[in-house]
Amino acid sequence: MNLPIPPLSEPPNWGRLPIAECAEPLVPLVTAGRLRIRALYAEQGIPGAPATVWVRAGVWERLHQALATLPQGVALTVFDGYRPLAVQQWLWDDFSARIRRERPGLSREALDAVVRQFVALPQADPLAPPPHRTGGAVDVYLVDTAANVPLPMGTDADEAAPASATGWFETHPQEPFTSNRRLLFHAMIGAGFANYLGEWWHYEYGNQRWANATGAPAAIYGIAPDPAAKNL
Repeated sequence: MNLPIPPLSEPPNWGRLPIAECAEPLVPLVTAGRLRIRALYAEQGIPGAPATVWVRAGVWERLHQALATLPQGVALTVFDGYRPLAVQQWLWDDFSARIRRERPGLSREALDAVVRQFVALPQADPLAPPPHRTGGAVDVYLVDTAANVPLPMGTDADEAAPASATGWFETHPQEPFTSNRRLLFHAMIGAGFANYLGEWWHYEYGNQRWANATGAPAAIYGIAPDPAAKNL
């Protein structure tokens, strides 16, 4: 069914919510069948970016639930999961520098507000960790398995543009972008994820932003242990 994406909203300050850490482990994602894995930031050479995509075990389960509801000719690619703080800082600094070049007249406060639309603040506070640092956030897109190309969504995944907002093509209808975003949205939401309304590719489970969006009283994922530390 081609159901519309409902109007999306989220209370401010998700970091205010408590964390009742459940100690669920991180697990590595591997390409299998119609679940495809791509460590995008490692491909791009970002320092410290994991070569493996890691997520909490509950996220792994829900990704497979979402995949099971997709048409047989459609695969789900996960291109980011757990993200170390150093990578979060790199992304923040890189995007800040880009916006500063494009809009040199912005005040520091205004610049940070623009950056935070697409990159979470790289704060070390264990009471409000960046979503990807919890292992509960994933970035995903859909793939046409016959042509082996991403389904067109109107913007690239990870593109910082107004049209990247999840509901953009509900108010600016244009096919096939409208239907493809609906397909992804309802598969992920149906599996228990929450969407970040500013990015059609970004979904979360178990962390503070998920709790904030769904009305849960607390998050169950805080900072996840860095899997790289286990290999030292």
